[in-house]
Amino acid sequence: MQITKDSVVSIHYTLTDNAGTVLDTSVGNAPLVYLHGHGNLIPGMETGLENRVAGEKLNLKIAPENGYGKRMEEFVQKVPMSAFNGQDVKVGMQFEAGSQEQRYVVHVVEVNETEVTVDGNHPLAGVELNFDVEVIAVRSATADEIAHGHVHGEGGHHH
Repeated sequence: MQITKDSVVSIHYTLTDNAGTVLDTSVGNAPLVYLHGHGNLIPGMETGLENRVAGEKLNLKIAPENGYGKRMEEFVQKVPMSAFNGQDVKVGMQFEAGSQEQRYVVHVVEVNETEVTVDGNHPLAGVELNFDVEVIAVRSATADEIAHGHVHGEGGHHH
């Protein structure tokens, strides 16, 4: 059966950047199981998997606008060190920011004695993504899964 909206799809994937660096992979773990057509994967991946069948292998090259978005320079901000209440802030740390309505994660990219530079972009924003995908299995979703918009049981997790 082909992958269409409300298919439950199991895939193995390896994600690389254009330099060939592996950024993420399911190989060696359980396959990724997701409900197709409900925004559980990045748009370029759902588009690329549409109408595929179990056993197919494909390579998807996904532009940033169909992946994790373009880099937005306005998401990079300098925050006074005093805002961190004496925490030992280091480059690479993540913090939640924003209001109660809209939370987002920022990454610390630079630290000096008086201020901390944080970046609210997704680490893969602006990056062209290369996915090697193997379709392992395709089945119809249950009414329950469609109602909830995600897979139940068998290792369903989000990316």
